Amino acid sequence: MSEVSDEDFAEILAQTRHFVRAAVVPREAEILAEDRVPDDLRAQAKNMGLFGYAIPQQWGGLGLDLTQDVELAMELGYTSLAVRSMFGTNNGIAGQVLVGFGTEEQKSRWLAPIATGDVVASFALTEPGAGSNPAGLLTKAVRDGSDWLIIGQKRFITNAPTADLFIVFARTRPADEQGAGIAVFLVPADAAGVEVGAKDAKMGQEGAWTADVSFTDVRVSDATLVGGSEDLGYRAALTSLARGRVHIAALAVGAAQRALDESVGYAASATQGGTPIGSFQLVQAMLADQQTGVLAGRAMVRDAARMWVTEQDRRIAPSAAKLFCTEMAGKVADLAVQIHGGTGYMRGVPVERIYRDVRLLRLYEGTSEIQRLIIGSGLVKAAQRQA
Repeated sequence: MSEVSDEDFAEILAQTRHFVRAAVVPREAEILAEDRVPDDLRAQAKNMGLFGYAIPQQWGGLGLDLTQDVELAMELGYTSLAVRSMFGTNNGIAGQVLVGFGTEEQKSRWLAPIATGDVVASFALTEPGAGSNPAGLLTKAVRDGSDWLIIGQKRFITNAPTADLFIVFARTRPADEQGAGIAVFLVPADAAGVEVGAKDAKMGQEGAWTADVSFTDVRVSDATLVGGSEDLGYRAALTSLARGRVHIAALAVGAAQRALDESVGYAASATQGGTPIGSFQLVQAMLADQQTGVLAGRAMVRDAARMWVTEQDRRIAPSAAKLFCTEMAGKVADLAVQIHGGTGYMRGVPVERIYRDVRLLRLYEGTSEIQRLIIGSGLVKAAQRQA
């Protein structure tokens, strides 16, 4: 059961939709040009509780469950993805590690400021040699008396330039029959030895900041070990990523809906030889493929979220939803550029930005290839267990 009633959620959703369409959409060009989300939009998001919408109410969040989270994500995907990215790690991959695996003391210390947005939490898993598969992790945590020393490099870390807290995955021993040997630590960004690199220059998603983070003999106490256990890290990473995949799928649906809306609007008004291009059957066929993809993606996201909440499927459905919806968004964005013709290739036209923005969705929180491996191996293993 969600902590939020259907009536209350309808109000939250309506406010979010209004914020996206009335406050953010008109300023997409500004976000793109300045590569940052304006402070007043950040403050608005904070006041609305968006930094903690998926954090339980006992810690000061709104307490939305995943079925509600995806409805919000579909609205947030409609505009510059940088806005969602500002508070995405607080609610998602970083915040959920604490919600699901933190000790009571850790939750008390961190979740309330994460929920208000006073603390930005960043998920530090990816490394130069370990991306979609956390098992390849090289960052180490070495015992030093009653403390730990963290040594390693992380790459493409979302919100690293503004982070107050890093959720850091590190290897405490080689993988063995006891487990993966990966622990997760709560490391304040101002700890000695933590260094955040220059902001990455990316193909798209301007205003969503990522950077490398290096940890050089960063000393942390035992109290920072999430869940007080050395063997929680791998499971925490996989669980948090699986939940996040449903959210990313929903974001992709929102972006695809925007690309479709832009395409329909353009087709209805732009003319070729005096005739609206929307009256040409080949253009109608492209719009039909876009609409079909969006409807299929929306249904799939809602189904995957429902199965997550009921604990029916927390592995295959999230990967299937992310795979289908992010690939679909790429195709819909590509068709949107095609429908716009040369205009669609111009900076400042929404579909040009969307085309670049959605390309990343097929890469982070597990590439499309990794999703296929999870789905395929999961189905085979299930069949073998039944046999």
